[in-house]
Amino acid sequence: MYGAPGHGVGKYRRRRRPAHASEHAEQVALFRWAEFARARLPELALLFAIPNGGHRHKAIAAKLKAEGVRRGVPDLCLPVPRNGAHGLWIELKTQTGRPTPEQQIWIHALRREGYAAKICRGWEEARSVIENYLTASPPRGAGLTLVKTPAEGKQHEQAA
Repeated sequence: MYGAPGHGVGKYRRRRRPAHASEHAEQVALFRWAEFARARLPELALLFAIPNGGHRHKAIAAKLKAEGVRRGVPDLCLPVPRNGAHGLWIELKTQTGRPTPEQQIWIHALRREGYAAKICRGWEEARSVIENYLTASPPRGAGLTLVKTPAEGKQHEQAA
């Protein structure tokens, strides 16, 4: 029947939410926090998202694949070295979301390559992981020291 509930017509039209609306909201909340927290943690200026998920038209998906977009790459990257890790990668999920096999493979591969990588449930957990990553003290004897090179007169990080 035209206009009946469930037929997508008239005042009864159902609104479809994107499949990742909740993850989207979590990520937006995290980036709002990051903008606010930059005064305290300036490294957050380097935090960025990888727009890898979502449903796309087949032609767009093929174009992105040809450009090197890869399934399972984590949602967020903070390319700041800390405590022996090259940087931090986060796969952000809702409280009930589950990582795909490809996402799990990426997380494990990044860890093997020396990155910190974590699957976080909700923006609050991601915030906590980022704050701990940026503010944790390095283990004794494993820190970095700043030294000036005579040739350049600039400061460079060097393993202690």
